[in-house]
Amino acid sequence: MAVYTHLGAEELADLIAHYDVGTLVSAKGIAEGVSNSNWLIETCGADGNGARYILTMYERRIELADLPYFLGLLDHLSAKDCPVPRTIHDREGAAFRMLDGKAVALIEFLPGISPTRPEQPQAFAVGQTLARMHAASSDFPLNRVNTMGFADNLALLEKCGADALASIHADLPAILGPAREAAAMDLSDLPQAQIHADLFPDNVLMLGNEVTGLIDFYFACTGAMALDLAVTHAAWGFDPASNEYHAGCGAAILRGYESVRPLTSAERAAMPAIAKGAALRFVASRAEDWLDTPDDALVTRKDPMQFVSRWRFYDEQGADLFA
Repeated sequence: MAVYTHLGAEELADLIAHYDVGTLVSAKGIAEGVSNSNWLIETCGADGNGARYILTMYERRIELADLPYFLGLLDHLSAKDCPVPRTIHDREGAAFRMLDGKAVALIEFLPGISPTRPEQPQAFAVGQTLARMHAASSDFPLNRVNTMGFADNLALLEKCGADALASIHADLPAILGPAREAAAMDLSDLPQAQIHADLFPDNVLMLGNEVTGLIDFYFACTGAMALDLAVTHAAWGFDPASNEYHAGCGAAILRGYESVRPLTSAERAAMPAIAKGAALRFVASRAEDWLDTPDDALVTRKDPMQFVSRWRFYDEQGADLFA
């Protein structure tokens, strides 16, 4: 989440007036993330009761044609009692509206706090919730191609170019070789579902050890469940300060997931290579964001070298880790 576009109070009030959510009381920009503009919206109804929502304006990497998939998946999973925010539809029943040529959607606000230093019980709960989400998506009628697959990651890095990558860190261009190897990997024979594909701690809300919300589904797609597990492992299994592997959390993610849905033998065998590919996905997206983010955007850049380090860990330890 982030703020790229600045909307005035009058524009926001006019927009919220199209929904049966009361009168706009306040709107606060949310700085986390890198892809869309987001605001925490507070309203007050005729009964005097307040409510909170998340307003999202889709800025980057989001195709308008994909919004029915993204927003429909939220509603589908929410209806299946997954901790996923539902879309607030406007008075005409639309899940999103257009404002100055950009799509905007109002999303249910869920309680909870994203953990900054996840503990093992939290990691276990996230693994369980991810597996339950996969099961709940089995009858979702829409599909979406993964636009951040292994070949797409390579294309993104090559588009950045070795010189620009080196401007971020001198060692970064060396990751092009592994990215070319990963691009040849085919996961189509592994069990598929609708996957989140970006389940970092800041996309999970928790109260204690309970998952109260999975949010930011804007990289969701139809894909291998093992890839979603690998992304989550890469996101939760490393200390956010030192970037060292947190064995307890890494193992807890896997145990939590398999307590609901055990991996197949084919998935388990492929996990070391998939985990390396998952790490490269964030090397590529972070490199692009680093180079493309405007200096005046309310966004915190994220270092792609953090995931180069995680790729190296999986390259060295992955065979034992997922045995």
